Amino acid sequence: MKDTGFYRFFARPIITFLMKAVFHAKYIGIENIPKEGRIVLAGNHTNNIDCWLLISATKRCIHFLAKDSLMKGAKGIIFKGMGIIPVNRKIHDKGALNTAINALKEEKCIGIFPEGTINRGDGIILPFKIGAVKMAHDTDTYIVPFTIKGTYKPFRNNLVLEFLPPFKPTEKDLDKDNERLMDIIKNNLQEKR
Repeated sequence: MKDTGFYRFFARPIITFLMKAVFHAKYIGIENIPKEGRIVLAGNHTNNIDCWLLISATKRCIHFLAKDSLMKGAKGIIFKGMGIIPVNRKIHDKGALNTAINALKEEKCIGIFPEGTINRGDGIILPFKIGAVKMAHDTDTYIVPFTIKGTYKPFRNNLVLEFLPPFKPTEKDLDKDNERLMDIIKNNLQEKR
């Protein structure tokens, strides 16, 4: 899986400018993202442009797992150029998970929203799907949890992306590690309310 020139030289600079100039995004804990080597970034999902916020936080190419419908039509050309890994959400898509695992074996950075969809409810977070923990466990990779707080309202100065200390799944029971990831993110979101 390539880190595309389109991503590095075109998409990322424009996205970074928009996040900083329009939304006044604030970044905390960027030092928790290693500059190289495989890593899984996993956190809550609040908006369709959450991936843009993550892109603006690091110079690394982030290969996001995202719904396969994004790959259709004209927008598909853009998303392919950004290294998106398409996921068929109608099935338990093992192909997408295998593609992400192979990318980690190539020392890439994977971005994933374990809720699987945008949280439009009143709860802090939705239950996490196990994919982030499974791919990290299978490749001996650290997970960097992140939280997104605030809203994407222009010029409001309330949008915050915080990266938390990395951890490696250590349990033989992946459900326990998944709960651990969920608790880390949930507790951070509750602290900031």
